[in-house]
Amino acid sequence: MNNRMTTERAQTRVLVVDDEESQRTALAGMIALWGYAVETAADGQEALDKLADGRFHVVVTDMMMPRVDGTELLKRLKAQGGGPPVIVQTAFGNLETAVATVQDLGAYWFLEKPVQAQALKLLVERAASQGRLAEHAERLERQLTYQGVLGEMVGASPKMQEAFALIHQVAPSRAAVLITGESGTGKELAARAIHMLSPRKAGPFVAINCAALPDSLMESELFGHEKGAFTGAVERRAGCFELAQNGTVLLDEIGDMPIATQAKLLRVLEDGRVRRLGGKSEIQLDVRVIASTNTPLDNSIKEGKFREDLFYRLNVFPIPLPSLRERKDDLPILAQALLEDLNRKHGTKVTELSGEVLARFQTYDWPGNVRELRNVLERAVILAGEGTIQIAHLPPGFSGAPAPSGGVSSGPDALRVQVGQTIEQAERALIELTLEHTKNNKTRAAEILGISQKTLFNKLKEYGTQGAGAA
Repeated sequence: MNNRMTTERAQTRVLVVDDEESQRTALAGMIALWGYAVETAADGQEALDKLADGRFHVVVTDMMMPRVDGTELLKRLKAQGGGPPVIVQTAFGNLETAVATVQDLGAYWFLEKPVQAQALKLLVERAASQGRLAEHAERLERQLTYQGVLGEMVGASPKMQEAFALIHQVAPSRAAVLITGESGTGKELAARAIHMLSPRKAGPFVAINCAALPDSLMESELFGHEKGAFTGAVERRAGCFELAQNGTVLLDEIGDMPIATQAKLLRVLEDGRVRRLGGKSEIQLDVRVIASTNTPLDNSIKEGKFREDLFYRLNVFPIPLPSLRERKDDLPILAQALLEDLNRKHGTKVTELSGEVLARFQTYDWPGNVRELRNVLERAVILAGEGTIQIAHLPPGFSGAPAPSGGVSSGPDALRVQVGQTIEQAERALIELTLEHTKNNKTRAAEILGISQKTLFNKLKEYGTQGAGAA
């Protein structure tokens, strides 16, 4: 055997799954003698746990086992997608079973007990080769990250590369993730990238915006309800956790979750079970939890608005996303990627930004981050139709005109506050000006201001208006 083959085998990890200890030990020892790195599992559940925590190139499994048998193990691996090749061995085999196991359940091949050593050795070699090819494909995908692309996220700046590296590191695990960053930085895109790079990628991805839901509906949306659980509950409804079974749930803007709901969420996370409102039985969960927030939770914890124990449960693996003003080097590739997407959406043929537009973008602070950049470019693409985006295609805020002096005054997109004005007056003027700029679109205004919709509605309630936007 040449050195390259010896090295490849030593780096190839094989998982042997069998409930009989003597069979498991003997099989693992034989495969280890062939030069492979071998681990064992006593049943399908232990195998799933090990597969979730580590990378294996081949699985050799028995069929008849307690807890999770070989058939169920194959079904779960097939549902998750992207698993290693599985060689099945059983004492109860026939040709019909072999075909069903290979074709329907996605096994690599089928062997009857007692297993012939030479046949198994050949199958392990071939399966290992396939497993290494799959790993190589994943490595190529990771290399795309360092060219500035990860899923729908774009960025070659050092801060984005750090974020991409963290996403790759945490994706294969089961760890809870807390993504932090201003509104519009791409927190949901990061969560989706984690999901798509994980063993759960074939499962559902369910996102819930905690800031957009009234407190009265929060628990029903999260945990579901039975018919008649409360007024208006005319039928049974599954909650987000139940809908995300075998997949991932994103709790967006977790900081806006009511404190009472936080206590119930903590129990769900600790027990791994959920009970619908009005229900009598609990549902076992297999869900990966990702949370996100646009404001640090430290102050909320100090003010008693966010549970410290829930924070520690969610903050197992934090991923901070930089604001657009912290990575302006990414503006050219970001803009190009957005232009391509917007051209497909609107049937336009815009090819580039003018040098003057790009220079103006570089001097702008982008309070709404990438989401604001996309909205600005969408307007410009529609106006331009084809060719190059010019200054004239941009909103008034990019005209570069200075703000007028004196008092609290505004131009098309400018605000100046006179010394002596209170913070509350300046804040109100800024909110009203932003609503005027967005033509009373509160969702867009909240994005630009970097606050949640819930916070904006509360501010407007304080002012005694639901968003007229007039001074």
